[in-house]
Amino acid sequence: MSELITAELVDLDLSATTKDAAARSLAERMVAAHRVTDLDGFLADVAAREAQMPTGLDGGIGIPHCRSEHVNAPTLAFGRSGAGIDFGAADGPADLIFLIAAPAGADDDHLTILSGLARRLMDPEFTAALRAGTDPRTVAALIRGEEPSEEPEQERVEAGNQEKEQTEAAGGTEAAESVPFRIVAVTSCPTGIAHTYMAAESLAAAGRAEGVEVTVETQGSAGFKKLDPAVVAAADAVIWAHDVEVREKARFRGKPLVDVGVKAGINRPAELIAEARRKAERGEIATAPDTDSASGSGDGDSNGSGADHAHFGVRLRTYLMSGVSYMVPFVAAGGLLIALSFAIGGYEIASAKSVADHFVWGEADSWAALLNQIGSAAFGFLVPVLAGYIAYGMADRPALVPGFVGGAIALTVNAGFLGGLVAGLLAGAVVMAVQRVPVHATLRGIMPVLVIPLIASATVGFLMFIVVGKPIASLQNALTDWLNGLSGSNAVILGVVLGLMMCFDMGGPLNKVAYAFAVGGLADPTPGSLKVMAAVMAAGMVPPLAMALATTVRRRLFTKTERENGRAAWVLGASFITEGAIPFAAADPLRVIPSVMAGGAVTGALSMAFGATLRAPHGGVFVVPLIGEPLLYLLAIAAGTLVATALVVLLKGARRTAPEAAGDAGADDPSRVTAAA
Repeated sequence: MSELITAELVDLDLSATTKDAAARSLAERMVAAHRVTDLDGFLADVAAREAQMPTGLDGGIGIPHCRSEHVNAPTLAFGRSGAGIDFGAADGPADLIFLIAAPAGADDDHLTILSGLARRLMDPEFTAALRAGTDPRTVAALIRGEEPSEEPEQERVEAGNQEKEQTEAAGGTEAAESVPFRIVAVTSCPTGIAHTYMAAESLAAAGRAEGVEVTVETQGSAGFKKLDPAVVAAADAVIWAHDVEVREKARFRGKPLVDVGVKAGINRPAELIAEARRKAERGEIATAPDTDSASGSGDGDSNGSGADHAHFGVRLRTYLMSGVSYMVPFVAAGGLLIALSFAIGGYEIASAKSVADHFVWGEADSWAALLNQIGSAAFGFLVPVLAGYIAYGMADRPALVPGFVGGAIALTVNAGFLGGLVAGLLAGAVVMAVQRVPVHATLRGIMPVLVIPLIASATVGFLMFIVVGKPIASLQNALTDWLNGLSGSNAVILGVVLGLMMCFDMGGPLNKVAYAFAVGGLADPTPGSLKVMAAVMAAGMVPPLAMALATTVRRRLFTKTERENGRAAWVLGASFITEGAIPFAAADPLRVIPSVMAGGAVTGALSMAFGATLRAPHGGVFVVPLIGEPLLYLLAIAAGTLVATALVVLLKGARRTAPEAAGDAGADDPSRVTAAA
């Protein structure tokens, strides 16, 4: 920071009481130092950045910052406030304020200043010295990282400076080595139930083993608690292990980034940590989405994560899974409520009068009607939520309004689930296009809250009402008729395909495609779509149940750790958490995966053949009372589990027989045993 700050850019008695006044006071010093050419234009850029996300950090620190065409050299100004100024930090006002200015397009300068300063602000001795300093020159030197000059009366101390510096240099190297490498990570999966937390645990465990400090933010179905901004600022690198868009991505801008799918976080965490360290050592800085963009798009997904540069098919699946992940809770709540209403009052309860006008406390039918109508209300949000969060996955918050509007129009024109998919993609694409249009600095603050939603909603509404709505509605009706007409061999074949997809990657892309297809059918439930949902959930339960049974009946084929995992797999399988079989598949994929696929295919085929139906997208055996043909449904699951168990035991047993036989034939020849293995 040697050229960024001078004594003239330090104000140790900042009298401002608001963040705007503080920014103006410090910016005036930049103008006087000929670092800023247009005070008002620069302050508009600072305000636009501040409107996107507060820049306050815990510990009494404010870091307003921006890139601006009115800045001619990277600059840092510092002000110390006696009263404190609110910069939006959770722990209260800030007394240490740093105004950071970088020329437009100077990404590296901007990010270097931010990351370097944030790292030093984690040192309590540094912040204490800033609060205690009385001379602007000394404070400026401290911020630049220089040793403060000694006072004349300290000549006695100066006599021993050389020895002290040598000692500190040696000790400093040792201390630097003792500071752990810091990584912040985000994990997420479409349903946010299993992969999210498994990846988090895997990364944290690998970090402990490697001596790396890993802090994980899980963006799961229970919501997410944001990482402390100070922790993010101090991190040396970032890992994203995700299958849906990371929320508020711009928090991680300027850090070395490893961007992978969530399964990589589960299966190879040590490799990801090693890659993060390599990128940090090489100084690779990711150009993550920019909160300071001309569009004012907030935490938009505009220009830079690894996912943004991935193959179009990968990005499209990520967008769709983002919408599905937000839709699932509505399906779960609504579907279970409707299923309970049918269990209490029968299917005719769907035509009951509104409980707002006709409700009798002591009548079971009134309660059944109440559950049905609440569940139906939840179902009414499925398509708008799907469309809104597909758009959100593409272009973040500014895309929510046009996405929801497009989804609502899809319902109006009877375009259903497919209409919601198209509406979400259209909304995201329109918002991304508008975000690329350069605008004047004075408009940046209103772009994400007014201009973008207005233009995008009007455009998406026109397209859905006039251009694509009716054709999609016709396609939706054709798909519904096809599902309802499935019978005999056609239904069995569909069940086989869905079962294979559910078990091939156990929570991966194919699994999620099959699951999304089934959940989408619940948006407008028909007898055919309810059969599909039943087959998908039944097949998804087979892998963990099969591995649990295999570890029970043939314990010697599995390690101690696998046997312990097998006990947990009983509960995971019964709960429809297919990921419970991942540890087994990762250890022995060539034997486990084909076995569970065969079992899943059997279960899917039998479920479709038996005509089992399901309105709930999750729950496993806990929703069996709400399943159509429940006994036959359980029989289908049991049959598939037995098939998968038999195959995995057979294949693993054959693997053990060869080395054991080789050992018996030539125990004195290790090479023969190795070759056989």
